[in-house]
Amino acid sequence: MSGRTAVILQPSYLPWLGYFAQFHRSDVFVIYDDVQYDKHSWRNRNRIKTPQGPQWLTVPVCTTGQGWPSNRDVAIDNKQPWRKKHLQSLRQNYARAPYFAGYASLFEEIYEREWGHLFDLNVACFTALARALGIEREVRLSSELGVPGAGVDRLIGICQCLGADHFYEGAAGRDYIDDSVFAAAGITLEYQDYRHPSYAQQHGEFVPFLSVVDLLFNCEPQSLEVLVS
Repeated sequence: MSGRTAVILQPSYLPWLGYFAQFHRSDVFVIYDDVQYDKHSWRNRNRIKTPQGPQWLTVPVCTTGQGWPSNRDVAIDNKQPWRKKHLQSLRQNYARAPYFAGYASLFEEIYEREWGHLFDLNVACFTALARALGIEREVRLSSELGVPGAGVDRLIGICQCLGADHFYEGAAGRDYIDDSVFAAAGITLEYQDYRHPSYAQQHGEFVPFLSVVDLLFNCEPQSLEVLVS
């Protein structure tokens, strides 16, 4: 299989536009579910827009006493009423957005369910948002591929396992990836250079780098076109 592009990303909560731009660019998209959970990242939080500016939606998780859990293993702290708060925040801040009403039931369905693990919630949100955007790609879990190793060696191994000769990496990869290692493996490495588009938003001046739900609620029919523009 030549000319196949792989993207390998950790699961994130209600991801931003650039995440879905990478998904759109891929032929095969790998959810990196069996690497160590990063407590200070986008795994369990993202931002929406309010009249007062950006607001964090954070899923409370249980990591105390768990050592170094993988993305798959992180449990949600359901003692906190986070589902009610997140749904309420979406309703309050996007009630007047042109396309919120069409997606209200989708998010009600997500937040009605009690999720035990963050990974399952993130995959459900990702799948629903990808469908709403109209993006269909082959999706795999790294934990199911049986590829050993760590770091860059494992990324190369996953590409080889999936028959991908092109690896599309986020811009942050420049900080830790040695391009020559990919070249030696016969894999073309390309970094994302995402130029955030502007679009019509509620609540005043445009704010970039929000969850993709902001784009969807404001621009639904043109969302994918805006995303990849």
